[in-house]
Amino acid sequence: MTAPDFLFRGATVVDGTGSPGYRADVRVAAGRIAEIDPAGALTGASTVVDADGLVLAPGFIDMHSHSDLRLLAEPDHLAKVSQGVTLEVLGQDGLSYAPVDDRTLEVLRAQLAGWNGDPEGFSWNWREVGCYLGRLDLGIAVNAAYLVPHGTVRMLVLGWDDRPATAAEVERMREITARGLREGAVGLSAGLTYAPGMYADNAELTALCEVVAAHDGFFSPHHRSYGAGALAAYREMVELSLRTGCPLHLAHATMNFPVNEGRAVDLLALLDDAIARGADITLDTYPYLAGATYLSALLPSWAAEGGADATVVRLSDVDGRARIREALEVTGSDGCHGVPVDWGTIEINGVRRDEHRHLVGRTVADSAAAAGVAPFDLFADTLVAERLGTSCLMHVGHEDNVRAIMRHPAHTGGSDGLLVGDRPHPRAWGTFPRYLGHYVRELGVLSVEECVAHLTGRAARRLRLTDRGLVRPGYAADLVLFDPTTISDTATYDQPRQAARGIPHVLVNGVPVLSDGVPTGALPGHSIRRAGA
Repeated sequence: MTAPDFLFRGATVVDGTGSPGYRADVRVAAGRIAEIDPAGALTGASTVVDADGLVLAPGFIDMHSHSDLRLLAEPDHLAKVSQGVTLEVLGQDGLSYAPVDDRTLEVLRAQLAGWNGDPEGFSWNWREVGCYLGRLDLGIAVNAAYLVPHGTVRMLVLGWDDRPATAAEVERMREITARGLREGAVGLSAGLTYAPGMYADNAELTALCEVVAAHDGFFSPHHRSYGAGALAAYREMVELSLRTGCPLHLAHATMNFPVNEGRAVDLLALLDDAIARGADITLDTYPYLAGATYLSALLPSWAAEGGADATVVRLSDVDGRARIREALEVTGSDGCHGVPVDWGTIEINGVRRDEHRHLVGRTVADSAAAAGVAPFDLFADTLVAERLGTSCLMHVGHEDNVRAIMRHPAHTGGSDGLLVGDRPHPRAWGTFPRYLGHYVRELGVLSVEECVAHLTGRAARRLRLTDRGLVRPGYAADLVLFDPTTISDTATYDQPRQAARGIPHVLVNGVPVLSDGVPTGALPGHSIRRAGA
């Protein structure tokens, strides 16, 4: 795709380093930033954009994205294009669709339907990481990097067994992980509250992180608890990083549930100490209080062993159901982060079957009261009827924690956005404008320059990108032009699929994907592969 010449005249350049913004002309040619002139005397472009009063910044990097299928099924990708994202990192939480075999792919399609859907007629014409990246290269609106998903790798080798891996199995997982990294993955993700990743012990993770470190990648875990055991879970990941020398990127690094109110300071002290000891640590967050996942993620790990069919059997069995109820409502399951579930915080936001549409947008507690049944019974019956294909929101966050963590210099932005379901979390459409509108302009938590650095340059540094994430001559022209006085998210929990305000222009590899606020339909994006792959 031929990239046109552009001249942004009189923009306020916020370059992604955190340095003060400055007024300049910026010329783009052949997909690259060709010149930057603070004197404002550039000429010679076929398209001139009057950028007076607007900020020209690097395109935003979504460090935690769940667009693995939607980016292929709907490659124009309006949810991300409209909020200025030009690069996203896929393969998150230890669960995605490469590398797979036929058996594993079938299981994953069912397990991840609540995250990604299962598009009818979709072509699953890959099995390896390199082939998946090649599929992205056929044409997508934004660039995309990929993490080897640990849970998927474990499924390939051990299936759904809840047990430690043998030495031979660990070696096989190391080989599969190394191959994915050689084919272009930028690191390894893990989902340690999701089956089967949650069955891995520390020795297994250590062995795999040694491979990642040897390939100059990074480890991005959804660790074992964001609730009762959050600090211990963070500490496990930090010590693993220090022990193996593997860079660590903490996925959606929040402190949730009542037990963690006001405890972000404890997390940040842990990270600062580790960084002082030589650890290479970054993290991402989304600027919302609710989390989102599939409803069956709340189940205890033993209930998920064996896959969806085995789980449905346990939910249908009297004794199995009683054990699950005890784990959820009394002791607190590992799937629910060790905290007894509060059904008033669990909101169903996506279902497969039409007869369950009335549950969408309501908490399990409210729907159960309306039906005259116990909340657990509504939960279990819904999962059985939907074969686990239900998604939910978890209203368990704390505003003071969110603000404290986003200020940390290791922080980057990640939407963790799910794009399917009746009412997906608004973060899929609103994360980046919400940072700049609500938390910068309205609350003053960060300056524009500092926030842009979090969302661009720091993320690019974690990905080891040497020509993206900054506004500099010679860099790829992944750029966003926004109005700092109006940029804002319009997506809400009731109306989540709403484009941002105040972002007129977005370029990916020098090609406009948003022009005067209108999507162009261009597909200039491609896979971003690990350096040396």
